[in-house]
Amino acid sequence: MELSRLLLNYPYFISIILFCLGCLCILTQHNLVKKVIGINIMETSIFLFFIAVGNIDGGVAPIYDPALPADVIYINPLTSTLMLTGIVVSFSVTAFALAIIVKLYQFYGTIYAQDIMRMR
Repeated sequence: MELSRLLLNYPYFISIILFCLGCLCILTQHNLVKKVIGINIMETSIFLFFIAVGNIDGGVAPIYDPALPADVIYINPLTSTLMLTGIVVSFSVTAFALAIIVKLYQFYGTIYAQDIMRMR
């Protein structure tokens, strides 16, 4: 019960675990597709971290609403905006990496990094 409470209340802890998991995937796997998946896990942890930094408990979205009181607390929209840009960039990097992996498979007949290095 204590671990689930810790994970739900501290997104920073979850982002650290995800980043370490992505690093482990990149360092231990020889399959290039699995390495790309590890990179995506690391990117997701970074997105989670930055969105958690910009969040404020009890804060509302920074949209004007006359029904809200004057002393309302707004969350920081900059981190969310930057993470939307980061998501687009990570999608592009993933698509490019997968296109390179497809070309490597067509040329070498394998997607394992060790086999490709041996054939070179």
